[in-house]
Amino acid sequence: MKRVICGIIIFSTLVFAQNNSKNHSLQKINCKTCHTCDVPTKQNPCLVECPRTEMVTVHQSAEQGPDVIKIDKLTNKYLPVSFSHKTHAQMSEMSGGCGNCHHFNTVGPILACSDCHSVERKREDVSKPDLQAAYHRQCIDCHKEWSHSTDCNSCHLQKGSTITKKETKGKDHPKINEPEKLIYETNYNKGKIVTFFHNDHTKLFGADCVSCHQNDNCTRCHDTKNVQTVLSNIPEKITKSGSQHHQPCFKCHANDECSSCHLDKPTGPFDHKISTGWALNRFHEKLECAKCHGTNNKFAKLDNSCVSCHKDFAAGSFKHEITGLKLDEIHIDLDCSDCHLENNFVNKPDCSGCHDDKSYPKDKPGSLVKIVKK
Repeated sequence: MKRVICGIIIFSTLVFAQNNSKNHSLQKINCKTCHTCDVPTKQNPCLVECPRTEMVTVHQSAEQGPDVIKIDKLTNKYLPVSFSHKTHAQMSEMSGGCGNCHHFNTVGPILACSDCHSVERKREDVSKPDLQAAYHRQCIDCHKEWSHSTDCNSCHLQKGSTITKKETKGKDHPKINEPEKLIYETNYNKGKIVTFFHNDHTKLFGADCVSCHQNDNCTRCHDTKNVQTVLSNIPEKITKSGSQHHQPCFKCHANDECSSCHLDKPTGPFDHKISTGWALNRFHEKLECAKCHGTNNKFAKLDNSCVSCHKDFAAGSFKHEITGLKLDEIHIDLDCSDCHLENNFVNKPDCSGCHDDKSYPKDKPGSLVKIVKK
């Protein structure tokens, strides 16, 4: 099956390459990436085995795609299906994005399902579904879980029907209200309470939805038998194994002690001063962690001197007024270390190097200015 999958990918890539040979050459793809022999042919392409995931190279937001797509290639019995692409794309952003449906897209434009799946049911390769089967395999699982039914009329209207479907053009998926925090009660006897601050993970730590919700499905919110619970915001009781609970967290916390998360009572949000010993000032407190610590999952400890992050920081180049204090003519030409001993900008300025009777903040070496936030 994997070999067939690669066949689909390579065939689509070759077709695209024939029409866009210049673009394909710019991809810098080594032949050995897809072929195991030096001279692949149509009869023997020597395809390597490859996974189904991470094959999509074209990524768009839900708003960049079409609102509605008319599926009308199979209309011998039913009227065309009006597929609400925009709302489905908005839902997919939580659990995988475009790759949920466009699972074998190659470089270049978004491929239509019919580019790989034949309208005809007669085919030699039965491992690759025809177009009708491909449509249903993509859609039916979620719709069955959601409605607990396989009623064709939920998507299809028979020809001659007087019933009309609700118009979906221009509609958006309702905004998903993200929780500030979640408190889990576990069975771990050394600490039953785990407090998960959702805001910290998404806004500070830079986690995207799919990193935790990739295995969630529509029924988490759209189960028709559970709609009252969802609409009334009643906390749901989730029963999972220990490994299922830990799997999303272990991407970053695999080497942490259990006591880092499992405690006897709920905790407060992340505090940089408590966790690192260095309090963030007003210029840094709203920054994502990755701005200073990089994008990898392990945030390494940093030197708290300015030059560790501000590589171009040099005497004469810094505009002191952005701190809220514009230096006067007496102090503007001084070196930073004259006031900030050993260039330690965490501690308050020290005036004793020049003055016996001055101290900060009682005496200021200039005038206060309003900070304009960009």
